Amino acid sequence: MNTIKVTIKDHLSIITLDRGKSNALNREMITELNDMLKNISADPNIAGVIITGKEHFFSAGLDLIELYNYSEAEAESFWHLFLDFSANITAFKKPLVAAINGHSPAGGCVIALACDYRIMAEGKYIIGLNEVPVGIIVPNSIFSLYAFWLGQANATRSLLEGKLFSPDEALQIGLVDELANPASILTAAERKIRKYMAMERNTWTQSKLNIRQDLIAATSADQRAALKVMLQQWWSPSTRSILKTIIGNLQKK
Repeated sequence: MNTIKVTIKDHLSIITLDRGKSNALNREMITELNDMLKNISADPNIAGVIITGKEHFFSAGLDLIELYNYSEAEAESFWHLFLDFSANITAFKKPLVAAINGHSPAGGCVIALACDYRIMAEGKYIIGLNEVPVGIIVPNSIFSLYAFWLGQANATRSLLEGKLFSPDEALQIGLVDELANPASILTAAERKIRKYMAMERNTWTQSKLNIRQDLIAATSADQRAALKVMLQQWWSPSTRSILKTIIGNLQKK
């Protein structure tokens, strides 16, 4: 695997996102992460998963530089892949905790939202869905994930503003569940997930799936019509102009 690292510790799998400086999500990374979660789901020896990043990034979201240069067919294929991954991680049946060690906007936030518990590092970091100001229409399935934790009103306001939260703000609104010193975030995440893992496995799993029944239905529904509208906007001159400016700023860093 080129973009993630996996370690196993007493029936716990720790997946570390490991692609470049900012863990920007591209086709290869999403595919590797999706495949790994499917393998873990089917492995009776692994009872829980922690997902984390490295240095100051959990994930900066989708790799806009790579996506910008996709052909129409490649872009459509990628978005189908991303939405399929979102559905799979939402329906992941085992305990899943996010150790958000740094920045986690957009696609990074989506991964965190799909987890059962989110611990974020204290510091000058950001998290949230900021796609609207970028010119990207957020699919209803992703909004459903946001609203699952924030509630409809807070999710609506935050999404339409493209609000990015500090760790303290994220904790207050319910986007994350706990804050931790960056040096001890994995310890805090393991402490939490071990509590889940200690419970009767089938009872915990079925309870999770019951609670997420509507959410799983929303993320796994046929989204071709919504994706068509989203892609029309993706290729619009206004969105392409915004993306080009963002990419230019990224390349200067």
